[in-house]
Amino acid sequence: MNLVLETNNINKYFKKPVLFHVLKDINFKVSKGEFVSIMGKSGCGKSTLLYILSTMDNDYTGKLFLNNQLVTGNSRQELSAIRNKHIGFVFQFHYLLSEFSVLENVMLPAKKLGRKTFKEIEFDALQKLKMLHIDHLAKKRASRISGGEKQRVAIARALINNPSIIMGDEPTGNLDSHNSENVFNVFKELSVEQGLSLLVVTHDDDFASRSDRIIRMEDGKIIV
Repeated sequence: MNLVLETNNINKYFKKPVLFHVLKDINFKVSKGEFVSIMGKSGCGKSTLLYILSTMDNDYTGKLFLNNQLVTGNSRQELSAIRNKHIGFVFQFHYLLSEFSVLENVMLPAKKLGRKTFKEIEFDALQKLKMLHIDHLAKKRASRISGGEKQRVAIARALINNPSIIMGDEPTGNLDSHNSENVFNVFKELSVEQGLSLLVVTHDDDFASRSDRIIRMEDGKIIV
């Protein structure tokens, strides 16, 4: 089995205002091309877990592996490089730079990674927009496109460095049913056709039920 992500006994404590055990012995694996949803009531630890898995939070105990490499214990600089190269992140809010064009927004993570020329990055960004059927918006300012289009641009941006896994924190939370369906279809296509792994925190039962597997959380633990 080709593993992209694995956790070993991850525990997380919040220390203020009082000590609180927020994640308890989290163990699971995500294989290449697998589309996994994480569900649970608000406050159960889903988003906290996602921030640890995405290496944005390194204050935890246990071990996190990405592509069979241990990433726990790496420096902030190393984690930033790992995150930029291997993990694409799609938030509930798209966080596009409104004064930049759609194309410029998609190019940003690749420019930060600095592995390709400007022309190569521009070409890659256009390919990602084309794949998501929004290449006609390339030159438009991000502030001038619809909410559903913005979320597609955010997905294109998450894909620009050809990551091993896409992580989503309520990526359809701000969208109507039509645009939620579009985002789901994009994710499914990425999983099936590109062999990309997806790990998505969602409250949307319909979205989760059509993913490959649901991880259910309660009170900081995985219950299913």
